[in-house]
Amino acid sequence: MGLPKALVRDPDGRPWLDRAVAVLRDGGCDRVVVVLGARAEEARPLVPAGAEVVVADGWAEGLSASLTAGLTHLGQPADQRPAAALVLLVDLPDLVPAVVVRLLPEAAPGALARAAYDGEPGHPVVLGRDHWAAVTATAEGDEGARAYLRAHRAEVRLVECGDLATGADQDRPAPS
Repeated sequence: MGLPKALVRDPDGRPWLDRAVAVLRDGGCDRVVVVLGARAEEARPLVPAGAEVVVADGWAEGLSASLTAGLTHLGQPADQRPAAALVLLVDLPDLVPAVVVRLLPEAAPGALARAAYDGEPGHPVVLGRDHWAAVTATAEGDEGARAYLRAHRAEVRLVECGDLATGADQDRPAPS
């Protein structure tokens, strides 16, 4: 993208961070944690009010550092841990709140679920808190929870959302 995705804006100028937080809130998430990495201090002002901010100091290691930072934050203090985390990437331009609405019923301590688009697994992903320690222990580089989810494929519930969005991430600037 030429810059950290947390700093990218839609063609109309709206920050991707603002759009992603709105999708989560409008989809029913009452607590939103935004994990920042590269150029975090530049991105922090783009985070909508009320969202918690965590900085992944090891961001250069890849997506796994962000995932670990977010789950570690949610896990403290232990008596206030949510049942599950719904993990969303910021670079999903056509994601709509209805996808989150479909996934939230899956949010339970032992849950593993993910949105599917025409049968293909994608994001967001629901990680029940019973899995957090194992997910962070196996997360490496830009893989995030991919290896863990693959190893536990039989337990992962796919929630079809292809009628709502494509689930395609945007890794290159949109053609102008």
